[in-house]
Amino acid sequence: MAIVKPFKGLRPPQDIASTLACLPYDVMNRTEAAKMAEGKPESLLHITRSEIDCSIDTDIHSQEVYDKSIHNFQMFQEKGWLFQERETRFYIYAQTMEGRTQYGIVGAASVDDYLNGIIKKHELTRSEKEEDRMIHVRINNANIEPVFFTYPAVQEIDEIVSNIVQTQEAEYDFIAEDGFGHHFWVIRDNKVNQQIEELFATKVPATYVADGHHRTAAAALVGAEKRKQNPNHTGTEEYNYFLAVHFPDTQLKIIDYNRVVKDLNGLSEEEFLLKIKDNFEISEVSEQIIKPNELHIFSMYLENKWYRLKAKDGTFNDNDPIGVLDVTILSDLVLNNILGIKDLRTDKRIDFVGGIRGLNELSKRVDSGEMKVAFAMYPVSMQQLIDIADTGNIMPPKTTWFEPKLRSGLVIHKLD
Repeated sequence: MAIVKPFKGLRPPQDIASTLACLPYDVMNRTEAAKMAEGKPESLLHITRSEIDCSIDTDIHSQEVYDKSIHNFQMFQEKGWLFQERETRFYIYAQTMEGRTQYGIVGAASVDDYLNGIIKKHELTRSEKEEDRMIHVRINNANIEPVFFTYPAVQEIDEIVSNIVQTQEAEYDFIAEDGFGHHFWVIRDNKVNQQIEELFATKVPATYVADGHHRTAAAALVGAEKRKQNPNHTGTEEYNYFLAVHFPDTQLKIIDYNRVVKDLNGLSEEEFLLKIKDNFEISEVSEQIIKPNELHIFSMYLENKWYRLKAKDGTFNDNDPIGVLDVTILSDLVLNNILGIKDLRTDKRIDFVGGIRGLNELSKRVDSGEMKVAFAMYPVSMQQLIDIADTGNIMPPKTTWFEPKLRSGLVIHKLD
């Protein structure tokens, strides 16, 4: 069963919470981060992307950048932009997008759960990205940014959350510059905090990494390091836990994650379409956007036209948790077999576009001449994600896109 504990959060005063909170470090580049933090000295980006406070030619992985992060984190606390709770608490973090709100429990997840497989993954991680985030956790001795988890919904937890949000005023409540609403409650009743911890321990057999696999791995590995370094380790230290927001699976919606490719691997448009017809039925061709509306239906944009493609029977295996995925079908039958793209992680001919940008972004990149062809897919379901994680399988790269992204800075977990 899952271990999720309350903790003494480090968080901002109400009057600067909306300015301090920022998007995760990995959804922007250096220039974008600098622009987002412009005129906002209290933006958390000065900690999570501290290179914006260094000269433009500074290596973002240099000691100077890490030292600046340490300095800024300490300065934020000295200025009172971040203050420490006196008691351990759970928190509720809700997000609103397009009229739909999802409510998560903010708590400290267990390093042991990660190491023992109670926290389940569906993506591979890269060691160089893990190490960068591990350095950031080490130097600040804190989980500055939360990770995004899901769990099988528990009615009693849902009822607790519903009661709090209906009867208690939110601590923070704002609409960010992207138009998404962010709402945050502090659970101050000790009995309720204890009840939530017990419900996770008795009703939640596993939790699942939805978004933030590298941050999750980094947080857990730093915790494991600290155990080895402490000769008096007891298992109760804060470094045995890390910051996560836990959303019930019934409230989450995965958005499509689409592909654009630079060329047709030496084929003409006619030759390419003939090869597509080997494994797909082309049921519609239009100058207007065609959006996939069910599993195994794809949209393709090529030479100013949209095509609706349907994978032919026998080209996929609905009984295989990986083989049933549309990303697998597209990767095997088109990207690999026709376009010669063998490794989605390293091939420079392919790029990925989150569905939040809309299908217009696909046609825009093709029409600009930057890309030659684009593919849109029906999004993966939460049940597919859980089935894959439960069976120990790994999704192909860039399969799931969750939106809204968690805002960093509403609460931080210190490791001491």
